[in-house]
Amino acid sequence: MAHTALMLKHLLLLFAVSIFYTSVGQKQLEYRDRAYEPEIKTIQCYAGPPNIIADKFHPAATPLRPFSLILEFDDLRQDYNSYQVYLIHCNADWSKSSLSNLDFLEEYNEFNINGYEYSTNTAIPYVHYSFEVPPVKLPGNYVLVVYRDFNQKDIVLSKRFVVFDNQVSIVAANASSGGTLFTSNQQLNFVVNYPKFQLVNPHQSVSVIVRQNDRWDNAKINVKPSFIREDIRQLEYRFFDTDKFFNAGNEFRFVDFRSVVAPGINTLKMDRTVIPHHLLIQPDKPRTNEYYSQYQDINGNFIIDNLDWQRNPQSSTYVNVTFMLKSTQLSNENVYVAGAFTNWERTKANLMRYNPGTSSYEATILMKQGWYNYQYLVDSKTTDNNYFEGNHYQTENMYEILVYYRPFQPNADLLIGYMVLPVNPR
Repeated sequence: MAHTALMLKHLLLLFAVSIFYTSVGQKQLEYRDRAYEPEIKTIQCYAGPPNIIADKFHPAATPLRPFSLILEFDDLRQDYNSYQVYLIHCNADWSKSSLSNLDFLEEYNEFNINGYEYSTNTAIPYVHYSFEVPPVKLPGNYVLVVYRDFNQKDIVLSKRFVVFDNQVSIVAANASSGGTLFTSNQQLNFVVNYPKFQLVNPHQSVSVIVRQNDRWDNAKINVKPSFIREDIRQLEYRFFDTDKFFNAGNEFRFVDFRSVVAPGINTLKMDRTVIPHHLLIQPDKPRTNEYYSQYQDINGNFIIDNLDWQRNPQSSTYVNVTFMLKSTQLSNENVYVAGAFTNWERTKANLMRYNPGTSSYEATILMKQGWYNYQYLVDSKTTDNNYFEGNHYQTENMYEILVYYRPFQPNADLLIGYMVLPVNPR
């Protein structure tokens, strides 16, 4: 009997080990914002000192000097794990560049994550990790990769960030008006001046990316100048074709559950008898045909905060949040709830299922206590992604203009110009 029990224990151990190595082997690194394990939550990467809420709204972009970038994330396993980081330099299109580690780093490309705190007074225990990203020598696109126990195949998360060295100046040609040509779109016209920077063959060597509200999923990639004025060393970007327009969208929906005892705006019911606690937010409805309504939002971002434990960030608990969108069912088109808290991804985790009983799309997502912006997006080639939100030229949005240059040496895309441009600022 004892021998049988020992054999069973041994077989279970082998089974567990095989599952572990299979899961590790199945992890495929992607050069985008992603968590590779369901226990990894609330990934934030921002420029500025840690624990300053306002700085966490900033994009993951830092000047080459002074360099300042913080990574934070939670692991819902209650035990400490040893995590390391390495960096990858990428081209403007997020393909891996030809640079070696020595080209862009002063030290060996492996860094320990030493900052961690255990959660307190939370329904679900977790460990919160923080890491100050080491400075780099060259500007450009980077992917930060977190892995476990010095095993680079055991990937935990990947996060994009950009480092800029402003060698050129970007001037918005219509910052005051927002460049609105139609009632549902926004267009940016701007010029790039390079009076003291030598650009060789700018039509081929310069690439521009414009993105909206810190998003990569709808960014305008490899934008080329409409005019090159070598006499005054200027590139003009004035667009009249609609593929360069951005859907203006709408102000973001929001929900406030900074308190689980007394949930705030747009919450319907909090059930604290279950673990994790369950929050049902107020049912939403389509805004497609509604008039524009102005109010303050945070451009799709989120704030981790709690009003129950003297605003101690590590006392913010995790809650199952159910979103509900009242609507007829679309045919053969997926609907997602999305925002910075989902990395703007469209995956099974934030896919909404249609419930005929309630005539609504529904999704339940495990989220950390706080204030969140979100939208409902349609994944379709024929239907507008903002079908449920509407598009209004008056919408306040934040844009980034990124100017890349590929010299002969090093043969990689360097970020030589960066500008944040608010449209319709409040």
